[in-house]
Amino acid sequence: MPTITIYKDDFESLLSGGPSEHRMMPIEELETLLMLVKGELKGYTPETGELRIELQDSNRPDLWCCEGIARQVRIKQQGQLSPYPFLSGKSKSRMQITVKPGMEQVRPYVAACAARGYRVTTEGLAQLIQAQEKLAEIFGHKRKTVSIGIYQLSKIKFPVTYELVKPDEARFTPLGMETVMTLAEMLMVHPKGLEYGAIVSGAGWVPLLRDAAGQPLSFPPIINSREVGEVQVGDDQLFVEVTGTDLSMVVLTLNIFASNLADRGAIIEPVEVQYPMDTSLGKRVKTPLDLGKSKAIRIDTIEQALGQELGAKTVASALETYGYDVRPGKGSVKVKLPLYRQDLMHTMDVVEDVAMSLGYAEFTPVMPAQFTVGGLSDIEQTSDRARELMVGLGFQEIISNILGSPESYSGRMRLDETEWGCMVEVDNVMSLSFSCLRQWILPSLLRVEAASSRAFYPHRLFEAGDVAIPDATHELGSRTDTVLGAMIAHAGAHFSEIHSCLDVLFYYLGKEYSLETVQHPSFLEGRAGQIVVAGRPVGVIGELHPEVLERWQIAMPVVAFDVNLSQLLS
Repeated sequence: MPTITIYKDDFESLLSGGPSEHRMMPIEELETLLMLVKGELKGYTPETGELRIELQDSNRPDLWCCEGIARQVRIKQQGQLSPYPFLSGKSKSRMQITVKPGMEQVRPYVAACAARGYRVTTEGLAQLIQAQEKLAEIFGHKRKTVSIGIYQLSKIKFPVTYELVKPDEARFTPLGMETVMTLAEMLMVHPKGLEYGAIVSGAGWVPLLRDAAGQPLSFPPIINSREVGEVQVGDDQLFVEVTGTDLSMVVLTLNIFASNLADRGAIIEPVEVQYPMDTSLGKRVKTPLDLGKSKAIRIDTIEQALGQELGAKTVASALETYGYDVRPGKGSVKVKLPLYRQDLMHTMDVVEDVAMSLGYAEFTPVMPAQFTVGGLSDIEQTSDRARELMVGLGFQEIISNILGSPESYSGRMRLDETEWGCMVEVDNVMSLSFSCLRQWILPSLLRVEAASSRAFYPHRLFEAGDVAIPDATHELGSRTDTVLGAMIAHAGAHFSEIHSCLDVLFYYLGKEYSLETVQHPSFLEGRAGQIVVAGRPVGVIGELHPEVLERWQIAMPVVAFDVNLSQLLS
């Protein structure tokens, strides 16, 4: 969960509306107020006023800064959210960004605004930088989907152009450096280029923001220009831009920065972005832009979830004092999130906000009506017994992630386009490394073995864990089973060695089994068997195929078995 650093004086100033109305707040009162944002005080340094706050909500990026926390508390104290004037402007924006054709292939979207009238303070600059880093790293998935640039507005001549260039065509002095570099050199030399260069490298063309005078502003998502993008204490005119691959995330991020700067007293001026292609918001998009949509929520649904009768008036008041735009109806309320939030995915999200706004202390605790005694399920008892036996046989247990890549679970195991390689895949993945659920344990063991070549042999590893197996007869199209996998690796590893371990395991589990010849792509032909119990296959055993070992870069022979404990138990 995000942990941020803020300063007590800065927080109190934002909470009260400015330094002139600054009210000193006891630290105990501040800790109580943090409950409104699911925050926990992790540290306080009285000498400097520094506060370290851990936020227990990864769905509220607007709270990852001092302005966001102060805003949420201030709304509760004032009773409602004051509207932001920059959303009501009907006139055409004086500033434009033109997106050139071809950007849709690399990093298509951009949003921006200007902020005038707020003179940047030391604390304000620290919060700008912190919000920029947290949003880009966590919300923006390490700058892949969102990255942010902040500049001195007075040095920019509009319109700004967002275009693709060759890495050696443009040059400027990047932040943190003293010399002029080409974009290609930044990818090879600059720390940010080394860290994030993989996002844009490889296509032959990279993004560039430059103004009407041809002056480069930044190389998104890598680094800003030092001449324009080095914001300092005392600056009173700022330009903020957000680029990325998801338009709604880009606009939301810009909305958060616009709200933060407006809360500090800045006048926000929108920027119009002109796209060469149609987007979900059109070809001309003026940002900041409120993306919120109304959603009707039944009062009885909220009451049932919270276990207490509240009434429409109480629910509407609780949501309004938490920042929602609320329209009461008959037996329901129509709610809309403020522009800096986009986390309303389910009715329970609204229920949670009602509870936090009212305060959990307002709800009457109800003791359980029935007394129950818990216990381990049969499959857990079986898997625990299997673990004990495997440890007794000299095996070392590992624990692996059930998520992985098709290459690990199928490709390296020679299972592509076979029935053994069918897997449950994850939709809308963020990384191919975690795009499917494992269908057996052995690849997890081989991953550890591949990294253990320097450890003394023999290696004896096992794991008992969950797998997801496609099953058309199940209502969800797949089932979750508990599987035991084991492997032995050393120069003389052979079938009889792993077979003897399987014999001991089944003997002490009180199960009889037989082996039947099977043609399995991951094992040597004639050295593999299907484990059968009561006429039903429950696993496979054998010597791994040399091609599998080569793909995993394992130099020793490996023998292994994979037993489905759920099937064995049933």
